[in-house]
Amino acid sequence: MVLGLGSTLTSEIVLAVLIALVLFIIFKIGKFILKIIFGIIINSVVGIIAILALDYIFGLGIPIEIATMVPTALFGLPAVGTIIILKFLGVPI
Repeated sequence: MVLGLGSTLTSEIVLAVLIALVLFIIFKIGKFILKIIFGIIINSVVGIIAILALDYIFGLGIPIEIATMVPTALFGLPAVGTIIILKFLGVPI
């Protein structure tokens, strides 16, 4: 009878540790994914603000349309730099 009680207690402790480990891993993965998503959102907002500001301040003539806003929203500042380079090279946007 004592052997059965110890075995049950040990299995409950192992189960509790496994549940805690799984919850810890899920929390870490979720935190990592949220950090990536937050970084993408910040990069997109900064990119859109940059392209609007550059067009307004320097009058680059960058059209504010789908062809410029989608890459800017997806890739942020690298897309803004690419669009400006393409504009200076004379590539129609």
